[in-house]
Amino acid sequence: MKKVTIAIDGPAAAGKSTVAKKVSQALGYTYIDTGAMYRAFTYYVMKKGLDPQDEAASISLVPEVDIELHSDGRVICCGEDVTNVIREPQVSANVSYIASYKDIRLALVELQRKMAQRRSVVMDGRDIGTYVLPNADVKIFQIADVPTRAVRRYEENITKGIKCTLAEVEEDVRRRDYIDSHRDFAPLKPAADSVLLDTSFLSIEEAVEAVLDIIKRKIGEA
Repeated sequence: MKKVTIAIDGPAAAGKSTVAKKVSQALGYTYIDTGAMYRAFTYYVMKKGLDPQDEAASISLVPEVDIELHSDGRVICCGEDVTNVIREPQVSANVSYIASYKDIRLALVELQRKMAQRRSVVMDGRDIGTYVLPNADVKIFQIADVPTRAVRRYEENITKGIKCTLAEVEEDVRRRDYIDSHRDFAPLKPAADSVLLDTSFLSIEEAVEAVLDIIKRKIGEA
């Protein structure tokens, strides 16, 4: 059976991971959360006592960082289960810096491409359709307005016991949008052949159905 690749890109807190995970379950594909990989790297940089905004220092850790994504959703970085800690505000506040460094992106993109070669995947991130998997069978660019994304991330944080204010979260979302879309290497932008999906007024279930419909129209396998 032909391996199928689904790329879902979009800005921070657009609901990509939640939707991508449910879509992969519905299709029986492997879900690859590339954002978690950059978060894990960010956490490791901070754990080492380095400044994520220091590009040279951060890049120096590339040879020693080992990141594993498990089918049960666990993220392992250098032997440590970092699944929950990488969602903390201090990691969120710095991950866009780490993700903007070319040498780090090249290292992680190599891992991501190898994962996609082995099986059918649903991969979400910022540059999947434009750079990581430019020949993906289906490309979706998932968006939502900033206030909606801020509320979603705020509610997610509160559920996880992460202390924050809605104003802080909205400021972080706007800042990450700017950094992600203005970085020199593989910036956040929709692929020319991607399908735009605005989920501002969609529930998770409606967004999942919309993505499955897009996939069905594109490849007829949903």
